[in-house]
Amino acid sequence: MSKLIIVESLAKAKTIQKYLGEGFDVVASMGHIRDLPKSKLGVDVDHDFAIVYENISGKEDLIKSLKSKAKKSEQVYLATDPDREGEAISWHLANLLGLELSDKNRVTFNEITKSGVKGGMDAPRSIDLDLVNAQQARRALDRIVGYKISPFLWKKVRKGLSAGRVQSVAVRLIVDREDEIKAFQTEEYWSVDAQLKAEGEKKSFAAKLASKNGKKLNIKNKKAADEILEALKGETFVVDKVKKGTRKKTPAPPFTTSTLQQEASRKLGFQARRTMKAAQELYEGVEVEGLGAVGLITYMRTDSLRLSAEALADAASYIKSKYGSKYLPSTPRVFKSKAAAQDAHEAIRPTMPELEPAQVKASLSSDQYKLYKLIWERFIACQMAGALYDTVNADISAGIYGFKASGFTVQFDGFTKLYEESKDEEEEKASALPVLQEGAVLAAESVVGNQHFTQPPARFTEASLIKALEEKGIGRPSTYAPTITTIIQRGYVEREAKALKPTVLGDVTTRLMAEQFSNIVDAGFTASMEQSLDDIAEGKQNWVDTMSEFYTDFAETLKKAESSMEGKRVKIPDEATDEVCELCGKPMVIKLGRFGKFMACSGFPECKNTKKIVKDSGGICPTCGGKILTKKSKTGKTFYGCEKYPTCTFATWDTPIAEKCPKCGSTLFRTNGRGRKIHCLKENCGFEKPYTAKKSGEATDE
Repeated sequence: MSKLIIVESLAKAKTIQKYLGEGFDVVASMGHIRDLPKSKLGVDVDHDFAIVYENISGKEDLIKSLKSKAKKSEQVYLATDPDREGEAISWHLANLLGLELSDKNRVTFNEITKSGVKGGMDAPRSIDLDLVNAQQARRALDRIVGYKISPFLWKKVRKGLSAGRVQSVAVRLIVDREDEIKAFQTEEYWSVDAQLKAEGEKKSFAAKLASKNGKKLNIKNKKAADEILEALKGETFVVDKVKKGTRKKTPAPPFTTSTLQQEASRKLGFQARRTMKAAQELYEGVEVEGLGAVGLITYMRTDSLRLSAEALADAASYIKSKYGSKYLPSTPRVFKSKAAAQDAHEAIRPTMPELEPAQVKASLSSDQYKLYKLIWERFIACQMAGALYDTVNADISAGIYGFKASGFTVQFDGFTKLYEESKDEEEEKASALPVLQEGAVLAAESVVGNQHFTQPPARFTEASLIKALEEKGIGRPSTYAPTITTIIQRGYVEREAKALKPTVLGDVTTRLMAEQFSNIVDAGFTASMEQSLDDIAEGKQNWVDTMSEFYTDFAETLKKAESSMEGKRVKIPDEATDEVCELCGKPMVIKLGRFGKFMACSGFPECKNTKKIVKDSGGICPTCGGKILTKKSKTGKTFYGCEKYPTCTFATWDTPIAEKCPKCGSTLFRTNGRGRKIHCLKENCGFEKPYTAKKSGEATDE
């Protein structure tokens, strides 16, 4: 008889089977096998929040097969993912297969490698019911919030709406940021900037006006700037003080789920779900030439910064052989996880640090390679020596006015030889200053005034929203990607380039939620619930008591909301447009219907003119010369077609770009997916060339 091991996915099963060989049968549950019913609440709020689970529809044959295999097996091991959700799946499997919950049949793998699988199999344990109960509490909380508030929103706003414990807070953050932007009062200010040159130097350097008579200056308008410029005419620029120093820069820590999603967004242009899909594949195992199926990274859902001693030793060995001893710090770097981190797993790192990205590139998809390279470089860099910079700060006087100049030169590149972390906001660049002597007179090549305006806070991007959710303690590593996907799919938020902007629906719904269910959309309350879930997972709280405490207040709040909104309904305002109705001449507005946004005449019901919202891609049709519009297929995929359809039937999945064909002058198109190229679609032209990103890491989500 063989030993049966049940995992979630076929890819993971294939990789583990390779390491265990004969005597083991590794099969996949294909994710969850039981869940709450779709058509009803499924949580008995009157009887200790007992949860009703049902076998997932369509998995009858799979469940039958698992039961048969389990019955014939010598031993059954449950090897689902090493987190709360994985623990819950193992618990469901144990119940379905009639396994004893006290048996040591639960195994976990932090990495799907030979040593990782062996280590997991050597340390079986019983199912951790605290982790299971924490997951049950999360599902019950989310189900109660969704199933109790959503019908309220249907009655008061529009059918089909939904509320969510984490998603509603995420939308609230985006709506609040939009309010800040709208309320922001732009203020004008000026700077006075000089280009100065030291004697004997070929290049000039920049200096900024900082003070007058030793006091900080605030130049509010052109008149004030012009007065300063006039006063500076004929003044001699003299170096008063030169301060030299050394600055050390240390590398960023290895990736957690949150920081991986943020950096992949900034550096690669990946949406969170795209990042997690590629990461899941790298963890579960891919076919690598010469190695076979192997997991290339450790488990990708983690908030820990811990690294194993073996990983640190492997990194040090690689760095020493590749870059030399001077690129190694005196001791391995150890990073401290945040107080709220569960620390169940290591940070995300390559399972084999010696396996360079270039060595596996041919075996990986484009997304897998880009993400592996990012993870590998971040991990290796975090164990490299810090970078050293020689800094120079100069105080320069011109009469009663004081200027400042700063610069640096790289003394030792350290970890920056391999990798540097991206930032949400670009840092001000500083270059090297020439050798400056105190008392030296400088030549002024130019002194000019420059107008500036204060800027409102930036809209959230996926990266900055994930960062905000993590900092506020909202959600957990596994929730960020599905939360963002959900709020966009349900029409509460839309993308504008990389920025996340609330829709009219999102704005209206959030304000109603804030008015009637203030706790549900309150970041602090949601964070406290996450802490309660952590306490349940650690055995510090009883999950039924936690649910009871939440539901008592929630039920009262819902009752008050229904009473205060009796007979009332919130109208979703139409969005104004510059377009005029071609039938009656009245302005067209954007309305929100059952199937999304559409354009309609503001003269309704007298004028019933409606039409689809179309977006000009900027390209010109290679067939008839009309505009190429950005369109959506029935499945929601973007394609491009001629505005003169059906007269002109030109359509393509390829993306039009700003560049014109050098042969015929037509719009060029970029293919998507593997083997990208740029080509011309005009008949009989035939021009094409390889696609090359303009800068390292450039990528987009199509």
